[in-house]
Amino acid sequence: MPEHPQPAEIRGGWSAEGLRFGVVVSRFNSFITERLLSGALDSLGRAGAGDEQIDVVRVPGSFEIPVAAKKMGASGRYNAVICIGCILRGDTQHFEYIATEAARGIQLAQLDTGVPMIFCVLTCDTLEQAIDRAGLKSGNKGAEAGLAALEMANLAKKLAPTSPRHQLKDRRRRR
Repeated sequence: MPEHPQPAEIRGGWSAEGLRFGVVVSRFNSFITERLLSGALDSLGRAGAGDEQIDVVRVPGSFEIPVAAKKMGASGRYNAVICIGCILRGDTQHFEYIATEAARGIQLAQLDTGVPMIFCVLTCDTLEQAIDRAGLKSGNKGAEAGLAALEMANLAKKLAPTSPRHQLKDRRRRR
């Protein structure tokens, strides 16, 4: 059977070399968000990111994350922004409003700026569930967010439009 050509596959990587990261962290439920932040910073550090490559911005709650994330993305200084929060279900519909708008706002910030925004806003029914996701039974979702930021920042660089001169070199290389 003849071999079929395989399409080119483009993937991100897990090196922090030459990249800058923004992190927006909600102070609300800080018992959880600080653990998530530690996990994200650990992942970035293991990939070679130094303190000078990472800026952390603190906001009051998850509802405020999108505006800070959008401003960071629009600044042109960051290759990816990690958005960290924790929303716990209560007795009212407040949970649904905040969770929905935080997710929507972060997605819009990402689409408006073209900078990958990593969603690390836990939406849990109980404090125990949040604790499990911040480093106990279910691993640390902040560490996973750090890995996602690395991968997406590297992928975004590979997918960035190149200058006409670079496009000509790429065409010559393919021949």
